Amino acid sequence: QHGYWASLRVEPDLISRIKEAQKEDSEIWTIVKIEHQWASSLLQPLDIPVWNWDEISMDFVTRLPRTQRRHDAIWVVVHRLTKSAHFLPIRKDYSVSKLAETFQQEIVRLHCTPLVIVSDRDPRFASRFWKGL
Repeated sequence: QHGYWASLRVEPDLISRIKEAQKEDSEIWTIVKIEHQWASSLLQPLDIPVWNWDEISMDFVTRLPRTQRRHDAIWVVVHRLTKSAHFLPIRKDYSVSKLAETFQQEIVRLHCTPLVIVSDRDPRFASRFWKGL
């Protein structure tokens, strides 16, 4: 038991705290979505990617306990073809330019710039994010 994994601290209540944060987040977003819901339509399937890291999906897991480095969220970036993922520790208050910098350092450095990013984020976020790259 040597190396990085052996040095990690085990927090027995971490899973229950994450589940509780997800539950609270889910309840809030249910209310917000009901108030701001657009007319629904049939879902359209996404095309299957043909090249490595050309198309990714990304989302944010927020309302997590703060770490020693003050991270309180995780940015999940998933390669749509293989479903391999990067879990990037971030702070909920990161600016779009800080997120773009993190994306450059952690994703683009390893896999090049993707052609397609699928996200449930606001179009204004996406626009500022791409400009930040």
